[in-house]
Amino acid sequence: MPDILLLLVIILIAVVIWRGPKTLPQLGRAFGQGVKEARKEIDGMKDDMAAEKPAGEDDTGTTPPA
Repeated sequence: MPDILLLLVIILIAVVIWRGPKTLPQLGRAFGQGVKEARKEIDGMKDDMAAEKPAGEDDTGTTPPA
């Protein structure tokens, strides 16, 4: 886990050097909007899958014994 954190810090420093500190809020906003859209699509897919699942099936995909 600390390796991932170190990598993210290095990438953040590289982006600040490459793009400049003034454009960082715009990049963060664009990234946030992308994450928001991705979550929205995932939730939509989950809702579609739940609607398509027959009433007799549980989460394992098998029907319970009668």
